[in-house]
Amino acid sequence: MSRLVVVSNRIADPRKTAAGGLAVALGQALEASGGMWFGWSGRIVEDGTPGQGEVTQQQAGAVQLVTLDLSREDHDSYYLNYSSGVLWPVLHYRLDLADFDSGGIAGYRRVNQLFAQKLKALLRPDDIVWVHDYHLIPLAAELRAMGCEQRIGFFLHVPLPPPLILAALPEHDWLMRSLFAYDLVGFQSQADVTHFERYASDELQAQWVGQHGWRAFGKTLQVQAFPIGIDVDEFQALAEGKDARDMLTQLRSDYARRRLLVGVERMDYSKGLPQRLKAFRTLLQNYPENQGSATLIQIASPSRESVDAYAALRAELESLSGAINGEHGELDWMPLRYIHRNVARKRLPALYRAAAVALVTPLRDGMNLVAKEYVAAQDPDDPGVLVLSRFAGAAEQMKEALLVNPYDTARTAETIQRALQMPLAERQQRHQALLARLRAQDVHWWRERFLRALQATQETEKEP
Repeated sequence: MSRLVVVSNRIADPRKTAAGGLAVALGQALEASGGMWFGWSGRIVEDGTPGQGEVTQQQAGAVQLVTLDLSREDHDSYYLNYSSGVLWPVLHYRLDLADFDSGGIAGYRRVNQLFAQKLKALLRPDDIVWVHDYHLIPLAAELRAMGCEQRIGFFLHVPLPPPLILAALPEHDWLMRSLFAYDLVGFQSQADVTHFERYASDELQAQWVGQHGWRAFGKTLQVQAFPIGIDVDEFQALAEGKDARDMLTQLRSDYARRRLLVGVERMDYSKGLPQRLKAFRTLLQNYPENQGSATLIQIASPSRESVDAYAALRAELESLSGAINGEHGELDWMPLRYIHRNVARKRLPALYRAAAVALVTPLRDGMNLVAKEYVAAQDPDDPGVLVLSRFAGAAEQMKEALLVNPYDTARTAETIQRALQMPLAERQQRHQALLARLRAQDVHWWRERFLRALQATQETEKEP
């Protein structure tokens, strides 16, 4: 059995209960093969030399965890300036927020070369390498340049925009060409695959060779959609834990006379949070029966608070929250509970189950697992309703949700009202269909389907 090697910007110990569903899913495959997980340690060496870093190894059961320190210069250019300051906004269709003059691309290349150099020394000839996300797009090209011939796959967890948006990236052709060093590239949605295919055809003159294959630069690349799921049983087990049960009891007591709506995400401009709060305000204005009744609990966890765009977003949300509560609140009822801090994952199932409606309305998202967790947490006898942005990757799978355009405030408010008034039989029917698909296409299905496709790729032809 070939050893699985997972490479990502950050790693997690899959044995720890705080590890997310992705870490647990990858951990199972790593454990089975005695695999290795390689990534940045999270440590920044203030006086470190760019292009160098210390490697640390530790065992987590049968899994080898290998981490690499970064110098301050490497971290800031690779992670802050280019990955976060250029790639993240462009991949989420926000050219207006990309700092194209940051100069981070040199550091991005340098750190990918450093990852490749340190990883190469640890690889075995028959390893299968699975690289994750936008931080490490050129990693396979760097490994190939160093003579590595292992089978290498890549999965992009965020959206891939249309060719004209991608073309705004300086050196976009270099970045996208580097994907052809992989044997398999996976995206979250079929829309992302379509965008890649158009770019490959129009910008790289790649040739479609049937099924999922594209050929360019003397190499055939397989490209498919692999929509990521959640571990339904694991998340439902969280709902049975003491923390979740205690919180559910408290929520039902505190909000016994209210209809709860919930939103949970990181503080990020891709999540459509101002548009969501405006839609909720429109709901209260256009449907006054919700006055004194509907309460939105909005969790917006801190994220990248040193970045100007995030600070501006936080200020906007705090202003909107105050305005909504000031306009509509009463002595015994505040319509909006805005919380800017993290909520423990073990308590989230209770918050989801207590909510009659979940608002998952990003302006653009790769998948959005909150939508899936909300469905998994529901009482099948009396389930809540998911209001989901059509611009989330999850919308391709979750057609039974109420799909909305988050830019259309009035229609979104109308859809929220429909969700609040939906008859029980319709809620049950929609939930049953959604949950069945979540179980059929869970995170384990995603992992196994990707690895099977990677193992099935033909031996790659290397450029002369």
